[in-house]
Amino acid sequence: MGSQRTEPDVVRSPPAVYLQVMRIRTWLFFGFLFVSLLEIVLLATVGRWIGLWPTIGLVILSAFIGSWLVAQQGRSTWLALRTDVANGSMPTVPIVHGAMILVAGALLLTPGFLTDGIGLLLLVPSVREFLRRWGTSRAAKRWIIVK
Repeated sequence: MGSQRTEPDVVRSPPAVYLQVMRIRTWLFFGFLFVSLLEIVLLATVGRWIGLWPTIGLVILSAFIGSWLVAQQGRSTWLALRTDVANGSMPTVPIVHGAMILVAGALLLTPGFLTDGIGLLLLVPSVREFLRRWGTSRAAKRWIIVK
């Protein structure tokens, strides 16, 4: 009489959760594919208009300017976060702004004009604040937010 071998309990996700994850993955896949193809078309079009080397120069220049702006915005956001913590309040606004600055930096370091444009927009404080308020109001409709 040997020990009986039993299969381990397998935790399976409910079908609804699985479908939601697959939907998100599908949207992400097609989103990245679309943005990549659009970036290639934009780079080729601009390259045809102004030439190869000026196009490469613009992409490199936007990366340098973007990294400088990200560092500047990041320092001011870090200061705001430290001020909120020193005053005893929750630094939710600086954290959200910092996350958007981080995304802006990633977009600006990605070669292409579309991602550079979106990255530069995310470095404008009023645009970040608009997106933060929009996201908060959208989340408030879906979830209970405790303040």
